[in-house]
Amino acid sequence: MKSPHTTLLLLAALALSGGWACAEQADRNKPMNVEADALRYDDAKKTSVFTGRVVLTKGTILIRGARIEVRQDADGYQYGVVTAEPGKLAFFRQKREGLDEFIEGQGESIEYDSRANTVKFSKQAQLRRYLGATLNDEMSGGVIVYNNSTDVFSIDGGVAQGAPSATGGRVRAMLTPRQDAAAATAPATTPAPAASAPAAALRATTTLGGEQK
Repeated sequence: MKSPHTTLLLLAALALSGGWACAEQADRNKPMNVEADALRYDDAKKTSVFTGRVVLTKGTILIRGARIEVRQDADGYQYGVVTAEPGKLAFFRQKREGLDEFIEGQGESIEYDSRANTVKFSKQAQLRRYLGATLNDEMSGGVIVYNNSTDVFSIDGGVAQGAPSATGGRVRAMLTPRQDAAAATAPATTPAPAASAPAAALRATTTLGGEQK
């Protein structure tokens, strides 16, 4: 059964780790480019179905899967449903706004909604955040929904649509605390050896690590 506290607890953990930057906002207005083995286009319904080793790019967005169905509404917003090959997972990746950070996720199916600016990963869903090439946060569950506009996401650890859950119906997360920007970029220094002092010079202190200089 889905726990009503799953989202709340995860958001609290993210707040402690420093939060995530917003997604690359310019991606919403970039053209969608697709490569595939075959295409079936329906002009009346404004839908395109790409099949066979499909690769979709839209700005910094990269999506891969076996089948992608794309629909465009009257206002020009695009909707995509990505399906993986049997035994494999579809893939999504996007850059973070103004930072050298990326999110990427996988699932047996992925739904992209440019109007709502959301991405939904279903069945064996995984979501990761990278700082450059370094993995910083990682989580998995039955279904993951990520909102690029509000930078809020929710994870349901339950079984998705009757399919077996790789996490046993539980949300799993690895969250790395964010370092201070100055501390993260400061060069490493070797601490000087502590000078020896006579026993009479030792004194009690209530400050962790000794008295502040």
